[in-house]
Amino acid sequence: MIKKLTKEAINLLKALIETPSFSGEEAKTAALIEQWFTDHNIPFKRQNNNIWTTNLHFDDSKPSLLLNSHHDTVKPNKAYTKDPFKAIEDKDKLFGLGSNDAGGCLVSLLATFTYFYDREDLNYNLVMVASAEEENSGPNGLNSMLSVIPEIDVAIVGEPTLMHLAIAEKGLVVFDAKVKGTPSHAAHKNEDNAIYNTIDVLQWFQDFKFDKTSEVLGDVKMTVTQINAGKQHNAVPAEVDLVIDVRVNDKYTNENVASILQEKSPCTSILPRSLRLNSSSIPIDHDLVKAGIGMGRDTYGSPTLSDQAVLSCPSLKLGPGDSLRSHTADEFIHISEIEEGIDLYIQLLEQVL
Repeated sequence: MIKKLTKEAINLLKALIETPSFSGEEAKTAALIEQWFTDHNIPFKRQNNNIWTTNLHFDDSKPSLLLNSHHDTVKPNKAYTKDPFKAIEDKDKLFGLGSNDAGGCLVSLLATFTYFYDREDLNYNLVMVASAEEENSGPNGLNSMLSVIPEIDVAIVGEPTLMHLAIAEKGLVVFDAKVKGTPSHAAHKNEDNAIYNTIDVLQWFQDFKFDKTSEVLGDVKMTVTQINAGKQHNAVPAEVDLVIDVRVNDKYTNENVASILQEKSPCTSILPRSLRLNSSSIPIDHDLVKAGIGMGRDTYGSPTLSDQAVLSCPSLKLGPGDSLRSHTADEFIHISEIEEGIDLYIQLLEQVL
């Protein structure tokens, strides 16, 4: 059965690659996932472009384990040398947009869910969600499903981790900041030039360190990523706009970070766009983690954001593929990684379910 499911999963991945599914535009890939469940006689529900279902013998008295990955993609970058929407198989490599992030994870989890679907002796219920709008943290993604699906006690989020255990993940807060000055004609003396005032502000952001370091996730990482000011060569602008990307470890809440920056930063103003993308983790002694360690898998903290950020329950990030290939030109996944991924997912859940 596993070999058959694996072959079907790889074929589904090829179809997903050849079906464009940018965030918010996933209707056609959602239809392919619906067809998977139809072909395997599994009832499902759809909300927007999210497809979800539960195991056959769902029991309200049991805790529920979420299996989740996404079927949207970023847009292909200009460095592609291969057609991003063509599933090109070259020996063990399968090329195509979304193959690694996160199509390989999604089809592996679909195969795993299908394997366990009609088992009667499970300790956990299984809830499967193939979600939309992960790449843009959109309003109609996994976050919109949490009030629709059964209450979740623990989750496996499928993202490329080389099938190692990402037991924690940094959160994200993006800030919009302003540095103000006195507008003037460029020919006149100005001791309050907003652009020059920004030099010290940028240095402050480069030098500032948050006190608390996480054993798993390390330091909070703060990076100024955008700067914008001025409209003409002969006019000093009244203000400079900055964008600051802050990756938050599990020692701080997003609210903590916002409060610290609003109190200490030398900006005229600094405001968070959203505080909902929190850091996430799962205890090292959780049964899922202990089972994975027993299978020889490493544990680590992940610097990249995923749908874990919207979950309030313990969650583990785990999947075939390599995060370093995500969003790169000529994205690919090894077919052997999918084969191994399905096998390891099943082995892991056999010990917990």
